[in-house]
Amino acid sequence: MKSVIAALALATTAFGAFAQAASAPAAAASKAPTAQQSKMGDCAKENKGKKGQEYKDGVKACLSAQKEEKKTQQTKMAACAKENKGKKGQEYKDGVKACLSK
Repeated sequence: MKSVIAALALATTAFGAFAQAASAPAAAASKAPTAQQSKMGDCAKENKGKKGQEYKDGVKACLSAQKEEKKTQQTKMAACAKENKGKKGQEYKDGVKACLSK
């Protein structure tokens, strides 16, 4: 009797591990890519056809350009926030929006 229970417990444990391992790739596949993964994908597409060091350099330049673009946007946001200092609520939002659209 003990051997039957032990065998049943072992089979249950093995099945549980198998089911969990089988569902892990499906869960990972349905997960949306992160911002960094999206950027990498865009840069990879942009440098399609290049090989070796040329590809690596192209992707690096692409990612650097995106980083600089983000810094520029952050600088602009900071300037617009400073320009609209003292305003509250919707007035502040409208002021920043107008400033950013310049």
